[in-house]
Amino acid sequence: MLTLPPTVTPRAFERLAEIGAADQGKALRIAVEGGGCSGFQYEIELDEVKDDDLVLENGGERVVIDSISLPFLADAEIDFSEELIGARFVINNPNATSSCGCGTSFSM
Repeated sequence: MLTLPPTVTPRAFERLAEIGAADQGKALRIAVEGGGCSGFQYEIELDEVKDDDLVLENGGERVVIDSISLPFLADAEIDFSEELIGARFVINNPNATSSCGCGTSFSM
């Protein structure tokens, strides 16, 4: 079965441009760590690009994923959502078998 790297929606790149991530020399880092209420959790932050990162770029804005997190995010979509309860980056991950209500924790 072929696995593909994650994709980033235009809306997510637009939000990075709005907050000036590239102007600060930063990228949006998406990482997967052990923990959370479902076994794994997403860490999402502005960070520097590191040597082993996969870099997804559009219009100068960058999303980076470290090599350890990459297998957990195969075929995932990184998006930005604005709802009444708040605005946030979201990960639509087909590898997650379940997730918690907050959307930052998942199991495989």
